[in-house]
Amino acid sequence: MLAERFLPDDAATAALGAELAAELAPGDLLLLQGDLGAGKTALARAIIRQLAGDPTLDVPSPTFALVQPYDTARGAVLHADLYRLGDPREVDELGLLDNPDAIVLVEWAERSPEISAAASWVVQLVIPPGGEGRRATLTRARR
Repeated sequence: MLAERFLPDDAATAALGAELAAELAPGDLLLLQGDLGAGKTALARAIIRQLAGDPTLDVPSPTFALVQPYDTARGAVLHADLYRLGDPREVDELGLLDNPDAIVLVEWAERSPEISAAASWVVQLVIPPGGEGRRATLTRARR
């Protein structure tokens, strides 16, 4: 898998999501980083749909729910958005680290040092100058 890639469109983002889904293992925590509109939720949606084996699965942004759980063929998946987290200590109430076999995808993890420290993968998404597409950088944090 490439560590850095230019994603010109939604199809390229979905393809990267499928590749990431194939790499994720139970217990992995993937951080999705980037500014508003960088494509964090689009990439998470592609990963979750691939893990579920359902390309039409409704995968809403967890901005207001904070955590959206999914039961997939690969096991439990949690998709979290910490943007509205008021205090880093509130993350404990979300249960993101409670199931050691869950695959956890987290947007805005920088709002919780505890979650950031537990990451096994980090994807940084950046909209390049001119606003066309996005650049994705993948880092393996731990295994």
